[in-house]
Formats: sequence, structure tokens, C-alpha cells
Amino acid sequence: MGNNGPVTRPASARAPRLDQVCAAAVEVARDAITEVEPTDIGDHLQVVAEGDRVVTHYFECRMAGYRGWRWAVTVTRVPRSRHVTVCETVLLPGPDALLAPGWLPWQERLKPGDLGPGDLLPTPADDERLAPGYLLSDDPAVEETAWELGLGRPRVLSREGRAEAAQRWYDGDHGPDAAISVAAPAAARCGTCGFYLPLAGSLRLAFGACGNFFAPDDGRVVSADHGCGAHSETLVEAAETPVDELPTVYDDSAVEAMTVSRAPGSVDSAEPAEPYGHP
Repeated sequence: MGNNGPVTRPASARAPRLDQVCAAAVEVARDAITEVEPTDIGDHLQVVAEGDRVVTHYFECRMAGYRGWRWAVTVTRVPRSRHVTVCETVLLPGPDALLAPGWLPWQERLKPGDLGPGDLLPTPADDERLAPGYLLSDDPAVEETAWELGLGRPRVLSREGRAEAAQRWYDGDHGPDAAISVAAPAAARCGTCGFYLPLAGSLRLAFGACGNFFAPDDGRVVSADHGCGAHSETLVEAAETPVDELPTVYDDSAVEAMTVSRAPGSVDSAEPAEPYGHP
């Protein structure tokens, strides 16, 4: 039977001998690099034997943005001939070449905030963070009825999904180790705040939403042991500032009562008032 597998060289096989005629054809190999300007081709770095009468010449690449890359030119010759011909030229990265990051599937490249208006983010059918909606209840009778009637959401957070979200929230900017929480008074914890709105379900004991318009976390999920200076029970006692009594400027008790006579031509209060000439 034929063997269609890869051909491997036995451990005892000798390494290919460097052909001196091909190794000396440095300028032939250099002239074969026609894709760029001659100034983009640097010094000859090394020559490597690839097989019998087949060698590869490596040249420094001086193109901008290709630090550490090398031009590789493979040459060969037929037996008993001193005429060297070029097999191929290629640009290859060297040991210290600047390379792009390894390719990652889009699911692994996404980060919080990447989704913008109009973007669609498909959810895999086997996403371990989600479970069928009928599994939300722990009562088998309820699960069976919900399944038959098709009630509820198609999928909900699984136990793994809830644990992952809880850990992410707890370790983030709205957990107990956030800078604003560390700087807040020890008693100013969200769990005892009147603006704290606990979540439903299994996350109720550890997380809630902030409902304080003036708090930096308003409308965000915070942990119960998170805190800030806008706690509902943060009361600032107004200091009693003594008021200095000003000296009396006008004292009625020091005024002497005097009788003033009417001047000539004045009207007696008992006389009737004169008409003004209009109704």
C-alpha cells in the first residue's frame, strides 16, 4: 500500500551539504528582489542549505514598518552546471521581527463599549451564560407548565452567567474597592441607603441599582457594600455660629414727647375733606 502521509527524514539522515556554487551567488539572489527599491535591501545576513544544490540567501529588509524582517531568495542549479537560477523570493519575519498580534475570533476581541448604535451582536446558540427560560424556576411543576405553554423569555442567565456578571460588577468601578467607595465613610454603604433599589432574584442580596440623582452611580448597578458620600443618612450638623448683638442705633425710650402746634393755614382734622374734582 502507498503511504500518503508526510515524508520525514530519518534521524540518521545527513543534513544537506551547502553547495558552494549556489552559496557564492549572492548578487544573483540580490538582483532577484525586484519588488522594491535597491535601497530597501540591506546587507547579506546568511545562507542556508535547503537540499542538494538548493540554498536560501537572507538579506536585511530596510523597508519602513518591517523592522526585523528579511528577504529570502532561494536559488539552485542542475548537476554539473555552474549556472545558478532563482526559485523564489519572499519576505519573511526574522527572530526579532515586529509582528501583528495573533488572530482572534470576533467573540474574543469584543470589549465593553465596542457595541455602538446600529450594531448587532449575535448570541451563540450554545452560550453557556444563558439557559432556557423555563429553567428559571426551581419548581418542577412550574417548569413543566411553562414549557408546555411557552411562557416567559426564551433564554435567561444561567448560573454561570449570573456568577460571571456578579464577579465582574463586584470587581469593577461599582464594587467595594472603587476609589469613591474607599474614600466614603465606613457607614455609608449602599445596602443601608434609602436610594438603594435591590435587584430581583438571586442577585438581590448582593446588588441593587442606585436611585440618587446626585450620586455618581445613579442608574447603575452597585454592590451592597459599595458606598459614596451621597448616602441618604449622611447628615451634616450645622454649626451654631454666635450672633453678635449690635449696638442700638435708635431707642424709642430715649425720645422726649413734644406737642407740636399746627402751622397757619393747616386743615383741622374735624373739617370735611375737599373734593378732588373726579368721581
